[in-house]
Amino acid sequence: MSLVIAVDGPAASGKGTLAARLAHHCGLPHLDTGLLYRAVGMAVIEALDAPDLEQRAVAAAGALDPGGLDAAALSTAEVGLAASKVSRFEAVRAALRQYQRDFAGQPGGAVIDGRDIGTRICPDADVKFYVTATAEVRARRRAAQLAERGIDISEDEMLAQIEARDASDRENPAGAFYPSPDAHLLDTTDLDIEAAFQAALEIVEGARAGKEGH
Repeated sequence: MSLVIAVDGPAASGKGTLAARLAHHCGLPHLDTGLLYRAVGMAVIEALDAPDLEQRAVAAAGALDPGGLDAAALSTAEVGLAASKVSRFEAVRAALRQYQRDFAGQPGGAVIDGRDIGTRICPDADVKFYVTATAEVRARRRAAQLAERGIDISEDEMLAQIEARDASDRENPAGAFYPSPDAHLLDTTDLDIEAAFQAALEIVEGARAGKEGH
């Protein structure tokens, strides 16, 4: 039986952690699509104001090796903002879209998290989630994550970066910020990861039982 789970949400909402937990529990491969855009952003980070940025970003997307991504190196706020900038180019999204769809279409299914997963990448996913939290909570979580890696940034600085990333996503002409109408909304503002996981798992198990029943 194939099971495809799509997890969308804004930066630092907890979608990646939740998707990884669900993938491990269900024995499914997991793809963090944000790393793809972060890798493209990092590749052109010195040319974000260049007049040929789009062409450079498209070339970087076409040359990307998804199997060799370093999540730790790609996790900085600066790379996140660069990713948000290059993701505004439809040609960049198109260059990465097929890989994401192929990943979702592998035998047995997959768990994929990022932006526009439930709307454009996996519109027929068996389960769709939209994970969110207030900007203040997301900033606190991300600052704490970076502190664990030895990166010192204040919550106020992180909040400014989160709000800038949200604004960039909302204004993205590629429309990458919107949840699928049939997605399950999961607000993690007042939930720890275990509570969020249990809430999501109940929905996933219901969907899986429904598929097995048919």
